[in-house]
Amino acid sequence: MFDVLEAVKAIGSFSAGMETLNAYLADPKTKSAVERQLAIAGEALNQLRTHDPEGLPADVARIIGMRNRLIHSYDNISDKIVWSAVRNELPKMRAHAEKRLSGV
Repeated sequence: MFDVLEAVKAIGSFSAGMETLNAYLADPKTKSAVERQLAIAGEALNQLRTHDPEGLPADVARIIGMRNRLIHSYDNISDKIVWSAVRNELPKMRAHAEKRLSGV
């Protein structure tokens, strides 16, 4: 779960100050970095699902699915969906990872 938390923190750092999808789209370095960290988070959750499935987020399959699309179908990525995940889902993932790592 440590890798998930680190990836989520990195995404937050990369996208800090970006308030809109258009701002995200205008910065290809940030897009690339965010996609890479989402792939890392998805792979880390995939490994956890195999080895230690207890306490994983309910939407773990969706997160892993996003990772698979980023890696295997990179030419079919919806920037709008990625941006929505960054804005709406990553705060929940961060809270979950922090809670799990703290042992609560």
